[in-house]
Amino acid sequence: MAMQGSEEATGIADEADEDEIVLSAHDITVSFGDKVILDKLSLDIRRGEILGFVGASGAGKSVLLRTILSLTPKQSGTIKLFGVDVEKASERERLRIDMRLGVLFQHGALFSALTVLENVQVPMREYLDLPRKLMDELAMLKVELVGLPPDAAQKFPSELSGGMIKRAALARALALDPDIVFLDEPTSGLDPISAAEFDELVVKLRDTMDLTVYMVTHDLDTLFTACDRVAVLGKKKVLVEGTIDDMLKSEEPWVKSYFRGKRARQLDLAARA
Repeated sequence: MAMQGSEEATGIADEADEDEIVLSAHDITVSFGDKVILDKLSLDIRRGEILGFVGASGAGKSVLLRTILSLTPKQSGTIKLFGVDVEKASERERLRIDMRLGVLFQHGALFSALTVLENVQVPMREYLDLPRKLMDELAMLKVELVGLPPDAAQKFPSELSGGMIKRAALARALALDPDIVFLDEPTSGLDPISAAEFDELVVKLRDTMDLTVYMVTHDLDTLFTACDRVAVLGKKKVLVEGTIDDMLKSEEPWVKSYFRGKRARQLDLAARA
């Protein structure tokens, strides 16, 4: 991260191999009133991977994401980030963990009254005490990092295309140089070319910034071309998880229909051509 520098600065060790579990959700149950959305769901995410989280509409994909981020309460279960039980973490530990997370919400969720540059600076203002000039420089670096032209920094969200909004929101998610980035339907609403470019950008950023990416998506192209591993939500828990090849071999009815339907077969042939 931009300001972490060492284990002493974060209080959480950064050294780990690619098999390290950086996020562990165990026996998570979430209910809204009498309706159970997630029932004893468990899922682990490894350092450096791009995990695609998929499931039927309304199955609870975004609910799990918000639960991991402590935005939605759970009734039971344990969530660990970087080996720390979030519920048992001290305020100081929780702050350090939060600074290692970046989030791109569905539709971008940019503040309409702020410019792109000011939107990117929101996490910096919340967590860091930096001079204005340095914040401007760091925010511009993030704007350029996600492929936006320099003049986009002074534009408001209403002046941006859908693809530019997603990139601006990604720049904000990267503001503190996080270790994990959570992306909620990042290619939703984008045309196929813009979506493919966004997928390529995510993979490039993962490789260059040593990111771990948790991506809620329904986009088959993204799952086939960008994700190292896929987890499928169904029946209120993770039904199947593994590589795309594992998905294609699964006999679970919903997984079979989703990944081996007509469109999926066409994507598979194109991806392997």
